[in-house]
Amino acid sequence: MTPRRRRRGLIERVRHRTPRYLAQFAALRLVHLLGARELEFPLLPDDLADSQSLPPFSPPAAPGRPLRIGWLTIPPGPGSGGHTTQFRMMQAAERAGMRNTLLLYDRHAGDLADRIDTIRTSWPWLSADIRPVPPEIRGFDALVATSWPTAHVLARRGREGQRAYFIQDYEPYFSPRGAEYALAEDTYRFGFRNIALGQMVRDCLRDEAGVGSDLVPFGCDTEVYALQEHGQRRRGVVLYARQGTDRRGFTLAMRALEVFHGRLPSEPIHVYGDALSDAPFPVVSHGNLTPSELNDLYSTVTAGLALSFTNISLVAEEMLAAGVVPVVNDSALARADMPNPHVAWALPTPHALADALVAAVARPDLDAHAAEVAQSVIGRSWHETEQQVVRILADTITPSPHSTG
Repeated sequence: MTPRRRRRGLIERVRHRTPRYLAQFAALRLVHLLGARELEFPLLPDDLADSQSLPPFSPPAAPGRPLRIGWLTIPPGPGSGGHTTQFRMMQAAERAGMRNTLLLYDRHAGDLADRIDTIRTSWPWLSADIRPVPPEIRGFDALVATSWPTAHVLARRGREGQRAYFIQDYEPYFSPRGAEYALAEDTYRFGFRNIALGQMVRDCLRDEAGVGSDLVPFGCDTEVYALQEHGQRRRGVVLYARQGTDRRGFTLAMRALEVFHGRLPSEPIHVYGDALSDAPFPVVSHGNLTPSELNDLYSTVTAGLALSFTNISLVAEEMLAAGVVPVVNDSALARADMPNPHVAWALPTPHALADALVAAVARPDLDAHAAEVAQSVIGRSWHETEQQVVRILADTITPSPHSTG
């Protein structure tokens, strides 16, 4: 083929593409050519640990002062549900007289002041000191990993203190079967005291990784998320958009909403979280919302998509608290910690999910049903979870005579 014909062919292929598509395609090609996907790996090479060859550490003597706890975490973005839950546990420890430090692990050494500002702005109630993870972590009575990368960092850099692992999901499932899957799964064998949030995590640790754990229950924030009356009929549906997190089913959700819009075009579709600029149907895009703003939005809609292909999303029960019917992909993993009868379970296909949304908005008794849905979670909170985590941490540092951890 001559250069002239190649140029004509290229022009023909791209002339009907949008500028956004062309920019995305060029960026994708550049990522491939430069091997930039290597930068997505969340750990520096020296921070990789191995359960078969762990560095030594020194457990401290029982202190005669307030306990000092270091919590290792990846820097969060605004609205991160997993970080919100972790920070709740930290505040409970603070109320119990413990002294907390949040140790940020940033593989790419981003601007620390910017990271701290995000945390202080998004979680202004968090009172812990915030520091970067040092090359050697000392001066703590206990250190807590909160994700598989931070478990590796703790194993490699933690030099003293008892070690615990607050586990909110079975994180090997975040990756295809391969190296990252194996590295994530190995963290559960590091010998830390595993604290499993919910039945699904406890069962997967036992059945998949062959390790035990302390079970603490899922909670729900029913102080912020609650039924509100606006004097107007509820209309439409809502989606929490997480485009870069495949286990939250964004691509599937968008196709389901497209089918839903084709069947009920007058029903509004609200999206929060990631901003959408090119949806194939009309959307009301809200971007990131504070919890109180989100509860206000929930009070106006009938149903929402709360997809999760590992542990159940916190979004599902928060929707229930506000009177919204959560439509969730039917899965034994998601069902393990969500026995509520008002969840609309559906096969994870576009049409099955759209059917569940249509059924929810087509009810003749929307307001009465919203009140019934909200009533089903009254009394739920994070209090029991917080108290159990605090007890486990205290027992890890100063074991009781009957401790099994």
